[in-house]
Amino acid sequence: MQMRKNLAFTAAACYNTDMEQKERQSGGAGSPVLRESGFSYSAAVILMLLMSVLVMLVIAAVVGEDYAQSQIYLYAAYLLPQLSNLAVLALYLRRSGCGLKRMYTSCKWYYFLIALLLQFGLLFSLSSVNDLFVSLFERFGYVSQSTPLPSLEGWGLLPALITIALLPAVLEESLFRGILAREPHGAGWGTAATVLLSGALFALYHGRAEQTVYQFVCGACFALLSLRAGSILPSITGHLLNNALILVLTAFGLDEFSAPVYWTLFAVSACCLAACLIFLIFFDRKCTQKGGLAGGRQFFMSASIGMIVCAATWILNLITGFFYG
Repeated sequence: MQMRKNLAFTAAACYNTDMEQKERQSGGAGSPVLRESGFSYSAAVILMLLMSVLVMLVIAAVVGEDYAQSQIYLYAAYLLPQLSNLAVLALYLRRSGCGLKRMYTSCKWYYFLIALLLQFGLLFSLSSVNDLFVSLFERFGYVSQSTPLPSLEGWGLLPALITIALLPAVLEESLFRGILAREPHGAGWGTAATVLLSGALFALYHGRAEQTVYQFVCGACFALLSLRAGSILPSITGHLLNNALILVLTAFGLDEFSAPVYWTLFAVSACCLAACLIFLIFFDRKCTQKGGLAGGRQFFMSASIGMIVCAATWILNLITGFFYG
């Protein structure tokens, strides 16, 4: 009986996705959902840039020349991108008529367990791989720029968790997995193409060369998880745990480990990451669809401004690391 319920649940989920896909593809390669999704990426990037320049100028004028070390500046640097994401999300929902329930729909409980194990694997094993990528740059004179955090002492950890962990988890996942992965996938994009592009856009959006590998793989993994689950709630959970754990470990001075502990964490986390990906790719085939980026021109034309700005930021940060690090 339980097996019948599970099969019925899967069939219903895929049926709903197929129905959505047929509705969105009815407009052909010029499907509005692709233009709206691409526009959302450009809008988020441009709005973030404009808000950041304006607010940072105000902070610099009020605080003075040491504004970059002030707490208000550090919090603004993390908060402004999320405010722009929130504005773009609200605009997209209004323009597209997409309801919140469709984006934040419920899913099977085990996807939340996968999100937890996936996050553990990404944080401890993938970060080590990313360090190798950074060390390759450093051989040619690159100096990695650390991301400053606001004070985590005392009650400072609480607002940091809200600003740096909770808000990015909800709003970035809503943009990158709810709009930029789920919607194009529903419009006919292949699953593999959707996942890889979601990871690329996510890495490009963050604009930091030394985090490119980590952000790309995280973005692709969260996209795959959300498509399999039919909901972005598990990817929100994984994203939240990733950011929150980094903050907590840093706040309590546990961000460095002895060699035995480090290699133990690396081995266990690598196994967790591999097991999650093997299950999601080869065993959990729900709603998988073949194909490329059908109608991709519509998407890339509207997303091009955001992609160009992010690419320019990425190159500028790379050059800065080589010549001004």
